[in-house]
Order: sequence, then structure tokens, then C-alpha cells
Amino acid sequence: MLLNPLPTRFRTRLAAGLLALLASLAAGAQTLPPEVDALLARAKVPREAFAAVVVDAAPALSGKAAPLLSWRAGSAMNPASVMKLVTTYAGLELLGPAYAWSTPVYADGPIANGVLAGNLIIQGRGDPKLVMERLWLLLRRVQGLGIKAISGDILLDRSAFAASTQNPGDFDGEALRPYNVQPDALLLNYKSVVMTFAPNPGSGSASISYDPPLAGVRMQASVPLSTGSNGHATLAECGDYRAQLQPDFADPLRMAFAGSYPAACGEKVWAIAYPDPAGYAQRAIAGLWQEMGGTLGGRVKDGVAPPGLAPAFEMESASLAEIIRDINKFSNNVMAQQLFLTLSLQRPGGASNEASREAVRGWWQARFAGQDMPVLDNGSGLSRLERVTPQGLARMLQTAYVSGAMPELMASLPISGVDGTLKRSKSQVSQGWAHLKSGTLRDSTALAGYVDTASGRRLVVVGIINHANAPAARPALEALVDWAVKEGSR
Repeated sequence: MLLNPLPTRFRTRLAAGLLALLASLAAGAQTLPPEVDALLARAKVPREAFAAVVVDAAPALSGKAAPLLSWRAGSAMNPASVMKLVTTYAGLELLGPAYAWSTPVYADGPIANGVLAGNLIIQGRGDPKLVMERLWLLLRRVQGLGIKAISGDILLDRSAFAASTQNPGDFDGEALRPYNVQPDALLLNYKSVVMTFAPNPGSGSASISYDPPLAGVRMQASVPLSTGSNGHATLAECGDYRAQLQPDFADPLRMAFAGSYPAACGEKVWAIAYPDPAGYAQRAIAGLWQEMGGTLGGRVKDGVAPPGLAPAFEMESASLAEIIRDINKFSNNVMAQQLFLTLSLQRPGGASNEASREAVRGWWQARFAGQDMPVLDNGSGLSRLERVTPQGLARMLQTAYVSGAMPELMASLPISGVDGTLKRSKSQVSQGWAHLKSGTLRDSTALAGYVDTASGRRLVVVGIINHANAPAARPALEALVDWAVKEGSR
């Protein structure tokens, strides 16, 4: 059931507008703007690899149903991370903007004289942003119960999500890239290790700090400094500092570097996905509990909360409206997948991608009569399988625009030239005028969202390129947005 249904008069007007849009898209402009055409040609991308729609955000209200541009609008395309728009809007409607994830914590035993005579259980329920600061607060609340020592184990209950056989390196072989981290009912700090390199010229070395502390993992504390060819450090000679460090992460119990750190680089922060993701939560919790002065008689391991046991407390996340800002502004894949799985959290057997795909398909059927049904995989766009048509995505964005979820969805999108993944946009025309989600894979690049014009008109713009040279054609998508700003003002 949708949480924010439109009043009947608006649903009627919206339905009429969407029907008009379908007809008008088929008869829309069939020539590309010259600047877009030229940039596609420069990137050696054929026009047939490009699909786009530019249309009023609220045609039923403005009376302007005919699109400014419709080019192969019914073609099913891989939208890369633009698919996060479907996941986040579905989340807003199915869960509500105030939805929050809870992480129950159980004390299975009596507490006396600072000792829990039993097990502590932490039950994951899919929180997408249980980062180290919040994990520290969670353990601090445990200590606030009077627990300084645990005679038993710390059990981690991950049963809310069905088990997955997918590995981080399955997508592109880059298992240590944080964007490949897989979802987890108890996702801690994105299963990543953040390393900070701080040069100290006086000692001739750079210190390395690690967050979080991982129990049982040897972490090299420093590396020698290197200088330029003339003996003096210059910024130009900083180069690829990661390669110069010669990292060795083959052994999950040892993080080592055989090289040196360029003095000219100053302080740098490097995040990697931990090489043993299955053991990350256990090591992170054990390391942090020890660092906080806690003692543990047993060990940290997987387990299940006993039925009928009431939680000692629950750690609550930020609201969904806040979470989707991180998902869309910074295109966080694992957070998007956590949200996607949450859509089937209440189903028997634990949340799964298939159950969530069914949930979103049911929502799409109810909202859009099944027209232009997207092909879903994990909801993040980090997939070779996901597909959506530009006209289907445009229709969804139009519906969102006249829904109660509009302020939250729009506020989650990067602003061209201002923040998020579009902070470095080079466009001078649309800078500050467009709220857009971007997406890039090796053979796909896309932009979709809302564009304002100087005349006060608001447009929906969707552009997707699927081709081996797609990343090189990104300027063509930016030119499409600039064209929309200028054309929509006429």
C-alpha cells in the first residue's frame, strides 16, 4: 500500500497527462540538438547508442505534454547508477520518508558488578549507515548498561537478509574497491578500512593510522618518505602515491607496504574494502570493544537472537529522507542495495533481491500500470542486467514531482556544479540549475533528473548512452542538459 496516495482529482489529472505523454513521446522530436550530435560523433558513439527525453515535469498541470525532445525514448537501456532513482523513489513511497532502521541489542544473562554473565547479541536489520562513529555509540550504550566485561560471546545476528553467494569481485574483479562491497544485515562501516598517511619530514617517514582497529590484524605503522629526483619534494612529483606504496593486502591478517610515500603528497586518505568481508564485523567489533576498555571471555561470532528475548535497547538510524541523500548525492552502491533489500524485509525467509524485485514490480504495476517496467537486479545500478526506458524513467520522475515525496527525492539529487557526483561538472549553462543523478559503467553513462530554466519552467531530462565509448561521451549528456535549460526558456 502506498503511504502518500494522491488526492483523486490529482490522480485523474496525472493519469490523463501520462497518457498524453505516451502519445507525444512517440511523435516527439526526432532530431538531436546539433551540439549533442557533434559531441557524440567526437566520442565515436553512434546516434543509435543514445536515448533521451526532455519533457515538462508536470504536463498535466502546465498543459505542455509534448516533449521538447524524444529520441529512442522507448529503448530499454542500462542506466548504470541512475537506477538508484527507482530504488529511492520506491523506498520513499513504500516505506515513507520518516522510516528508520533499528539495530536491537540484547543482553542474554544477568549483569552484576560490571559483568554480563552471558552473551551480548547485536541484531542487524539492514541499517545502511552503521559507520564507526555510530558503532562506538552503540558499544558506549552497552557500557552504559553497566557492562564492562562479557563472560560469554558477542553474537552477530545477520539473519534478516537471506544468505548471498555473490562475492565483491564478481562484478569487475576489483574486490578491494569500496563500490563493490556487498550488502549485509549488519553492515558496519561499509566493510572498509580507512588509512590515513601523514608525512613527518623530521623522522623521514609517514605514519599510517587505520580506522577501525581490526582485532588480530597486523597493521604497518609507518613507511619511509620519498622525495623528488632533485632531493626536494614537489607536488608535481607526487604521482600515483598508491602504486609507490607497493601495498600488500593478500593476507587479511596483515596490511603491509613495501614501498615509500611521496613527501610532496601531504596527508592522504585511502579507503579499501577489507579483503575478508565475512570476518570484517567480528574483527571491527572485537577491536573497538577492546580499544574502549571492554573485556570479552568468549569471542565475536555469528549467531541468532533467542526468540522471546526483549532487547536491552535499539540503535536507530537516520531517517530514509536523510539516507537517500547519501545514496544519490554520492552514488553509494551498498547503501542503495541495503535499501533495496529492506523493501522485502518483512517477508518470510529474510530479505532477498528476488523478493525486493517482486516488491518494486508490484509498486510499478500499481503506480504506472506496468508500462515500461524496469528490469531490476540489485537496485543500485552496479549491474550489467538492469534496464529502463528513458520514457519510463521520465514518467516516474513526473509522477514523483507531483507526489508528497518530491521534496525529499529532489533534495537527494546532486546539483550540477555544486555538490555530490556533479560537483566538478564543467557546464556553465546548467550550473546550479539542475538536480540530476549520474551513472557510469565501462559501457554506460547516464544523467536523469530535474532542470530549471530562467523562465521558471521545470523540465525532466533523461539521457542514456550504451556503448563501449560511453564514458567519453559524457560531454554529450551535459550538452543535452544545457540545451534543455536554453530551449525550455524560449
